[in-house]
Parts: sequence; C-alpha cells; structure tokens
Amino acid sequence: MLSPDTVDRTLSERLRHAQPSATIAISELARRLASEGKQVISLSTGELDFDTPAHIQAAAVAAISNGQTRYTDVSGTAALKAAIIRKFARDNQLHFDASQIIAATGAKQILFNALLATLNPGDEVIVAAPFWVSYTEMVSLNGGTPVVLVPDASAGFKLTPALLRGALTPATRWLILNSPSNPSGTLYSRSELQALAQVLADFPRVLVLADDIYEKIVFEAEFASFAQAAPAMQGRTLTVNGVSKSHAMTGWRLGYAGGPAWLIKAMNLLQSQSTSNPSSISQAAAVAALDGPQDFLAAWRERLRGRRDLALSILEQASPVLAPQRPVAAFYIFVDCTRAIGMRTESGQVIDSDMDVVKYLLEDAGVAVVPGAAFGVGGYFRLSFATSEAQLQAACQQIVAACKKLVHEK
Repeated sequence: MLSPDTVDRTLSERLRHAQPSATIAISELARRLASEGKQVISLSTGELDFDTPAHIQAAAVAAISNGQTRYTDVSGTAALKAAIIRKFARDNQLHFDASQIIAATGAKQILFNALLATLNPGDEVIVAAPFWVSYTEMVSLNGGTPVVLVPDASAGFKLTPALLRGALTPATRWLILNSPSNPSGTLYSRSELQALAQVLADFPRVLVLADDIYEKIVFEAEFASFAQAAPAMQGRTLTVNGVSKSHAMTGWRLGYAGGPAWLIKAMNLLQSQSTSNPSSISQAAAVAALDGPQDFLAAWRERLRGRRDLALSILEQASPVLAPQRPVAAFYIFVDCTRAIGMRTESGQVIDSDMDVVKYLLEDAGVAVVPGAAFGVGGYFRLSFATSEAQLQAACQQIVAACKKLVHEK
C-alpha cells in the first residue's frame, strides 16, 4: 500500500493559478460565529427568498409523473428550445432558430463553455469592474487573459466608448457585458449599448458576451439587451439568460443562450463531453416558466423595490462612514465604505481595507456581506436585499450601530 507521502499531487497549471473566492474567509468566519451561538444575518447571497411559482412546480411534478426522467438532446429538448426562441422574440425582439439555442446546467456553464470554446493562450477578455466574481477566474482557467477596466464610480461604473476603445487590441476576443450588473445594479441604456457597439464595429474579431440574467429585476428604467440595441452585432453576440433570478429557480440549475450557430455548435460539443444535457425535470419546469404566466414578476419587483428603499433609508444613517449607491436594477446595494478605512474599532483595531470592514460587520453587527475586492473594486461591500423585510431591517440597523462605534485614528 502506498504511503500518502508518495502520491504525486501535482495539479494542472491552469488550476494552480486559479484564485479561491475572496468570500471564503468571510463564509468560514460566519460559520464559526454561528457555531459559537452568535446570530448571523446573511446579506451575502445572490438568491431570492421567494418560492418558485406554483405553476412551475406543478410542471416539474407532471414531468416526473409522465416519465420525462431520461436523457434529452445535449443542448435541450425541442420543447424547451422552442420556448426559449419565443422568449427571445417576445421580450427582446431577437430571432433565433433551434441551431442557435443551447440550454445548460445554469447560466454559469454557458459562460464557461463559451470561453472554453473560443479562447487560446494570449487572447484577452475585457471585463468592467465591479464584476461578478467568476468572470475573471473563468477567463484565466480557460487560458485567456482578463483585462479589467474600472469605469468612473460617479457614472455608475458604466463602461464608456473611450475606455473600451483604449483597451481593445488585436488580442481582444471577448467583451463581457453584465447589465443589469451584479454587484452594482447598474443598467446600460439602449443608447449606451449602441455607442459601445459603434466602437466594436472597428474590431471584427471581438465577440460580446451579454449576461442578461437580472433582466426581469429592473425598477426605474427600461431594459435592453445588447443585440437588441445593436442588431448588426447579433452575429457576434452570445445572449445569456436563465430562470434562476427571474423565477426564483436557483437550485433548478437551468440557463440558456442564443447566439451564432457556429459557437452554439462548439459549446454543444463541449457539453456533450462534460455534463451532457441539463436535468430533464428542470427543462420541463423551464418551459412552464418561460411560456406560463409572468404576472407575479410585477409583485416581486415591488417587494424588492420596497426592500431596496428600506435598506437605503436605514443605511443612510451611517453617513458619512458609509455611502450606499442606489441601484436601478438587480437586488444588491454596492456600498462605498472608503471613509471607514483608517478608522478604529472599540477594541483599537485599525480598519485597513474593505475586507476588514466586512469582518468587523460580521463580528460586531452579526451581518454577513461581501467585500468589494471580490468584485474587482476595493473600498466597497455588496449587500443583498433579497431577504425578508424583517431580517433586512434588523441587519441594516445593526450595520448602522456598528459604524457609529468606529472612531477616527489618532
């Protein structure tokens, strides 16, 4: 029998260079505090607390009863693809055929496979910060080089045509656009997307990954998908969406995309050699989600709008230590905590970073949030208001109380 010490534990180069999530330390600390009996309210999760609508649940149960429990086509059933095609046409005025559609085990798999199918060493992918935590790591794991741009915070961290043009090179392969944005709640207008498309017209090698996962959670503006705003770019755009955020179906793991047939074919090949088809039950549920009643969304948005306004009204009491940014979409508040950096806690500890702010809020206020550094922008933290009004109110009040205990360094 071999000794464990004789086992070659060499990992692949791509994995050895991968970075763990910046939220791991906070998650571990939260678990430790909870195990010690401390009450911790988590505002760190990107997941609605609403139940999956009843008609979608019923469709899943019916699928099981009807024997829809076997393998399907790798890229999704004909019924699901048809529902996705109808959704894109109805909501986004984007027109696809079945060869341009793929469903997968969550939108995350869609993103990963798109990058895996197209990136070679030296290829660059432009990502605007703050960005969803997995974008840059996905690029690196798939052999590409992330090029992170940090737009002006006062303009909502929106990528401008000038900033984009300055970053484009012959090596650029993708631009990732997440609108509405996680974590900032930023939403690009139709004209802003068109201005970016005009820049990209001069760089025909560049593809656009439009991550529209928060499309249905928009409060004070009108959503436009990138290819919808710039129809000439549809042949170079992968439009990614899913049912996780729009229909409270995170655990069902069902994402989908529409894009050029050559790219969808390549992604289908990768999926066939990795996971194969997404869950047949989830696919049946997604058909009901996309084709069924959508009237519940208005009520959901109003509840989320109320939660956002509740959180903002309380967090503003922590001024000037905290400066929450008002989101027009998604269910996050990106909070500027730069003025807390350099202050001292009651125990005398100096706050040196946004990670220190997050640790302090967890230990003193019993509230878990995510540091801005995880999203590529230090000096902020992300707070999710996708939780009950009672918990949200308590958590925000506890954050304010903790901030009022901080004192300036002497």
